[in-house]
Amino acid sequence: MCMELSLRRLRTLREVARRGGVNAAAASLHYSPSAVSQQLEALGAEVGAPVLERRGRGVRLTEVGRVLTEHADILLAAERRACAAVEEARHTLSARLEVGVFAAAAASLLPAVIADLHAHHPGITLDSFEVDTEDAVTDLRHGQLDLALLLDYPDAPEPWAGDLTVVPLGLDRIHLACPADAPYAPGVDLAALAHEHWIISGPRTYYGRAVRTACRRAGFDPLVRHRVDGLATALAMVAVGLGVTLASDLGRVFTPAEGIRIVPFERPLRRAIVVAHLPHAEDRPTVRAVIDAFTRAAAAQGLGPVDAA
Repeated sequence: MCMELSLRRLRTLREVARRGGVNAAAASLHYSPSAVSQQLEALGAEVGAPVLERRGRGVRLTEVGRVLTEHADILLAAERRACAAVEEARHTLSARLEVGVFAAAAASLLPAVIADLHAHHPGITLDSFEVDTEDAVTDLRHGQLDLALLLDYPDAPEPWAGDLTVVPLGLDRIHLACPADAPYAPGVDLAALAHEHWIISGPRTYYGRAVRTACRRAGFDPLVRHRVDGLATALAMVAVGLGVTLASDLGRVFTPAEGIRIVPFERPLRRAIVVAHLPHAEDRPTVRAVIDAFTRAAAAQGLGPVDAA
């Protein structure tokens, strides 16, 4: 009798292999570790042999697990092609898509995109996940996300292209965020902030690297007194006088009502907002419809054209 393989369980097995363990795979897949273990036990029952075996405190793939993992990419790619073909054959668009977003996009762009889809393509449902840019790229490549909004800073460019298709949405201007009583006026130079206490994320994050690179090009290393990953938290700390940070046009949605000013720089800092996906995904009409909705939302937010950089 021919065995019946669950593609969802194959996807879970592949993620365990890539992440190096059940716990890491569970975090990536947004499952509990016990749910991942149950799926792999069920997969083992499907094929008639365990796919994982204990090794010390962890687990490793059995020979059967390794064989299945080698074939998983082929089977999952065929599934994606089948989904695209079915969507092309439908008269109406219908799908549930998963999109990775950064915080400012989740607050400023995503609501407009969902409203747009509800009005024009009510059969398309978006599930969103707030993820760091590097994690979003990894999740796209592993098939955990259908689409992801990414940031591309001129001061710290990243090679998003290659195995990903990248669609520019626009340029997001970056400004100084300072306490309301700070002595800065529009047209301030970044170099004038060399003595300030900074509130930014750590150097391991893409944003943190970009800010530090921009400051170094202006002739100084920022004096980081408070290492904070969330922009909303950083802006709240600025509002009570703990330092300065940078905020983009999209990020201004998190600006407190009092105690803070947003000041444009003399030489504008910008970052590109792009939406990325695997190359084959553009064959899906639903993916194209979501990209179009993000493009309209970006234009409505006033993001500048990318060729204006």
